[in-house]
Amino acid sequence: MKSEFRSGFVTIIGRPNVGKSTLMNHLVGEKIAIMSDKPQTTRNRIQSILTRDDFQVVFIDTPGIHKPKHKLGHYMVKVAETTLNEVDIVLMLVEPTPHIGQGDRYVISELQKVKTPVILVINKIDTVEKQALLEVIEAYKNVYNFAEIIPISAFTGENCDRLLDVIRERLPKGPQYFPADMITDQPEKQLVAELIREKALHLLQQEIPHGIAVEIESMKKREDQDIVDINAVIYCERDSHKAIVIGKQGSMLKQIGSRSRIDIERLLGSKVFLELWVKVKKNWRDDDFLLKNFGFDPKSI
Repeated sequence: MKSEFRSGFVTIIGRPNVGKSTLMNHLVGEKIAIMSDKPQTTRNRIQSILTRDDFQVVFIDTPGIHKPKHKLGHYMVKVAETTLNEVDIVLMLVEPTPHIGQGDRYVISELQKVKTPVILVINKIDTVEKQALLEVIEAYKNVYNFAEIIPISAFTGENCDRLLDVIRERLPKGPQYFPADMITDQPEKQLVAELIREKALHLLQQEIPHGIAVEIESMKKREDQDIVDINAVIYCERDSHKAIVIGKQGSMLKQIGSRSRIDIERLLGSKVFLELWVKVKKNWRDDDFLLKNFGFDPKSI
């Protein structure tokens, strides 16, 4: 007899850079969330969907919880915290160190306010010895009553199947919310903008990327050819940043464009002609109108 179908919503939460987007991309098998070694890479709730014969999980990758310094930061933290009470399971991702830092303690203090079951996922186990891992498990057991504790490596995939089994067991019985072949609710334009922002994050200096937003002005398939024409604008906060984003004789902008195009072509399944422009919008991260224009609307939370 076939088991009843299960479905539900699972949020992945934790400090910036702990591997939330890497884990979600691995579980779904596609690159949905952008990845970077810089903090605050994820700015919106990104939903990705995993469908199997007997269950469907809708993963919500939230921005990392951190102490905000501007309106965009407040928006990001509010998105993450609001999500906790709206889902069936919370995955708290941490690194494999027995010292629980202020950032993780803050996340745990936020979890004390919710009734949703929390699974502690200790990521990056490929970087530590087994004995060290036992110390990490013991440390976290002492600060919160986790529903389960599962060590994994999102990078190598180690123990990720076990994590999926545990998620499935804890999902409520329910309908299939999305078609089986759908892997994200994000519009193509949003995914393309995020891929361009990812390349900028990888290539630019430490401080500049936080002040970057990407807007797709137009995206249109040519009628007579399998080519998609995309015009995109990279916004930054200062004139000095604009010069760095463009680079000497346009070299940096060309690198961002060529690297972006590879991933965009893979996403769209078509050849892409990508034109990038750079514009300055000063202090957009503290401007309510511009935040809304770039898709960060606090009223939508």
